[in-house]
Amino acid sequence: MSGHEENLFMCNACVIESVKSRMLSRRNLLKGSVTAAAGAIVASSITRPRPAAAQAKTGGVMDLTHELHEQFPTFFGDQQFFRDQKFNYAEHKFNLFELRVNEHTGTHVDAPLHFSEDGQSVAEIPVEKLVGPLCVVDIREKAASNPDAQLTPDDLEAWVAKNGEIPDGACVAMNSGWAALLDNTKYRNADSEGVMHFPGFHVEAAQMLLETGAAGIAVDTLSLDYGMSPDFATHYGWLPEGRWGLECIANLDAVPASGATLIVGAPKHRGGSGGPARVFAMT
Repeated sequence: MSGHEENLFMCNACVIESVKSRMLSRRNLLKGSVTAAAGAIVASSITRPRPAAAQAKTGGVMDLTHELHEQFPTFFGDQQFFRDQKFNYAEHKFNLFELRVNEHTGTHVDAPLHFSEDGQSVAEIPVEKLVGPLCVVDIREKAASNPDAQLTPDDLEAWVAKNGEIPDGACVAMNSGWAALLDNTKYRNADSEGVMHFPGFHVEAAQMLLETGAAGIAVDTLSLDYGMSPDFATHYGWLPEGRWGLECIANLDAVPASGATLIVGAPKHRGGSGGPARVFAMT
């Protein structure tokens, strides 16, 4: 090895050692930061009360979204989801669909704008209001014997007596058991005159929740209002107050009455009155 090559080799070795040294220093710094952060979190959890959403056992994620397809039941009865395949793998080596969908199809969010002249669009709902405690109110027993059952203030009071006050930022969800009927004509449950019969929120329950810090309400049926509502009283009573709703939610049987955290993956199209959403709960 010539003197020049030997100097070059030694120089490269110095550079490698220098880089390794910096990487180790950064690793130790990161490790120290993580340890300090963990210590701070532990100390914080000891000194501060834990929010309601954090009190449930952790580790599970439950999808509360129905799969959207062309035959998904709709409030008006007509098809509201369409797709046209523009490219296919056999011919083009990739797949691509063009979609056409009514905003209020499948598991979807109702924005304040849906039932108000100038309420927030779905794109304007603050993202922090789309994550919060999930409160599940079970009315399956009365809905099984009466499809026109409604979630009432009495149901809310019974939930509070058992689980505590409705947390700020919460979504209060009605579990009527209706999700199990999705692939059945009983999901719309229209009679011979076209009047639908399925559970929903009583307007007085919505008004009661306006006195809390709840951000949203959710139903496992086609509407926040019960099926035979003549005036959408719950929609008009709730949405214009800057609150949002979820319709056609799934799998409420699989989450606890309290303690889960709801995450709403709402769409963000400008001026939208709502839209299909991916909704899930962390328990």
